[in-house]
Amino acid sequence: MKNSATPDTPDTPDTAARLRRAITRLNRRLRHSSLGGISPAQASMLAVVNKLGSPSLGDLAVAEQIQPPSVTRMVRTLADAGWVLTSEDEHDRRCTRVSLTPAGRREVREIRERKNEFLAQKLRALAPADQERVEELVALLEQLLGDQ
Repeated sequence: MKNSATPDTPDTPDTAARLRRAITRLNRRLRHSSLGGISPAQASMLAVVNKLGSPSLGDLAVAEQIQPPSVTRMVRTLADAGWVLTSEDEHDRRCTRVSLTPAGRREVREIRERKNEFLAQKLRALAPADQERVEELVALLEQLLGDQ
């Protein structure tokens, strides 16, 4: 099927593919630059616990799309590192809840700060006109995602 894009308009499927690749590469670089001694899976789990507040192990399995035994092992590792605490659900003793410790909240904050600093450093290296274009791109991405 022939693409209906004209010479003056972008090729939408090509642009979508380029955008996906760029976002994937950027995400990979952000992860690599921000994690320090923590694995991507551990960082993700900490971020989910931070977002959900006090999720159950089952909530974490669903959110992370992993099997419950894997969640149990990872939560144990995070607890051993001092980043999370586990507790019995007050209404259902069969349910274990997970919450961040102050050290866990600090780790989540530091990961975000390292990601922000990585991007800020890249942005500072751009010419002022390109920095303005990035501002416009961010607004477009937020619009695309419905974040406004």
